[in-house]
Amino acid sequence: MDVKLKPFDFSQAVARAGLRVDGHPLRAPSKVEGGENFASAMTQALKSTSSSQLEASRLQREFQHGNPTVSLEQTMVAMEKASLGFQAVLQVRNRLVSAYTDIMNMQV
Repeated sequence: MDVKLKPFDFSQAVARAGLRVDGHPLRAPSKVEGGENFASAMTQALKSTSSSQLEASRLQREFQHGNPTVSLEQTMVAMEKASLGFQAVLQVRNRLVSAYTDIMNMQV
């Protein structure tokens, strides 16, 4: 069996990968449906988590000062929402760090 290799055409390979020769994408990156990308989604999640933590802290203070309009149940639910949101953001951060570490340890 006679095997002949074709010469490697770099420009054809990068075009097939959707890149220009300088490594930039052929076309501008498209926005995710709804006009959001990962960075803005992460920023929104962090803002939401922060606001829920601030709300839980406010309710705790109001309950400790004896405000009759704030119930223990309401305060506990707000605290749990804040805790769950923080845990979710923390897990996403841990996965991102792990993925980054894996990519940086890849041999090229």
